[in-house]
Amino acid sequence: MQLKPIGVVRSPYTEPKGMPIQPAGAESMPGAIEVFEEYRDGLQDLDGFSHILVLSWLHLSEGYDLKVVPFLDTKQHGVFATRSPRRPNPIGLSVLRLDRIEDGVLHVFGVDMVDGTPVLDIKPYTRDFDEPPEVRVGWLEGVDREAIKARRADDRFGVQSVD
Repeated sequence: MQLKPIGVVRSPYTEPKGMPIQPAGAESMPGAIEVFEEYRDGLQDLDGFSHILVLSWLHLSEGYDLKVVPFLDTKQHGVFATRSPRRPNPIGLSVLRLDRIEDGVLHVFGVDMVDGTPVLDIKPYTRDFDEPPEVRVGWLEGVDREAIKARRADDRFGVQSVD
């Protein structure tokens, strides 16, 4: 398997600690995705969408834990039931609001990624494809939505393991 970045994130965050834990906590945070020259033709017609799905490589995440204590809970959960960056394949997923595209640069809001994060793919977000009619949220049931927006990353997902 080979992955090749198609671009890079530009954001005000220089390290994970202190950044929003999800785009919901960064709704008004501006950022940009610089798409490399050889991939810019693929941006045609993307400007007609209000939101995009961005797959990124969480390049500062080292190692993984199969059980983690996520930011919004005090109990341990399997990594695949969380959005922890300490994953076997540290792939990030962000839904960002697309403001405009200029010269291969996507100007976005909702940035929850560190500056320099490699971008693996960009897809248009569309309600008809991405919002199933009935959704269960598992252990997140009852979590205060405002708490999600207010939380910031700490150093719990650094190099050390969470036991």
